[in-house]
Amino acid sequence: MVQFTAIIQQFEEQGEKTGWTYIELPPAIAGQLKPGTRQSFRVKGRLDKHRIEGVALLPMGGGRFIIPINAAMRKGIRKKKGAMLEAVLSVDTKPLAIPPEFLECLEDEPIAKAFFNELKLSHRNYYTKWLTGVKTETARTKRISQAITALSKKQDFGTMIRNMKKNRID
Repeated sequence: MVQFTAIIQQFEEQGEKTGWTYIELPPAIAGQLKPGTRQSFRVKGRLDKHRIEGVALLPMGGGRFIIPINAAMRKGIRKKKGAMLEAVLSVDTKPLAIPPEFLECLEDEPIAKAFFNELKLSHRNYYTKWLTGVKTETARTKRISQAITALSKKQDFGTMIRNMKKNRID
C-alpha cells in the first residue's frame, strides 16, 4: 500500500488523452506498488474519501504512471484541476466481471468473439470498464452494439474510440 498527496492535472494536447483529468504517480511511488513494472495495472483504495477499485494505472514513460480521473471519481472527490488530494492505493488483483449480455452477444458473432479473446487481458478490460461505465440500460445496449461492431472489424479499444470520435457528427 502507498499513500501520497497529488495535484489534479489535465492534459492539454495529448492525442486521445486530450482533456483527461488525472493524477501522476512518480516512479518511486509506482515502484512500491509493483516494482519494475512498465505496463498498466489496476489499483484499489481511495482518493480523499472516495473509494476506488479496478482503476488502471497507465504508464507514461520513465517509470511514471497516471490515474485518469473519470466523471464519477471527480464527483466523488468534489475537486477539479489544480486541487490537491490524498491517495491511498494498493494493487487490485480482482478480475473484472464482463457483463453477461455482452458475452451473449459475442456468442452470436464468432469473429468478434475470437478477436476479443485474442486481446490481452488489459485490452479486454478496457472494453469491460467502458461497457460498465454507464448507468442506463439504453446506454449500455448502445455501447455493446458499438463494441461488437468494432470487434467484428478487429478493432482494439483505442481504435474503436478514435473512429467513434472521428465519425461523430457535431
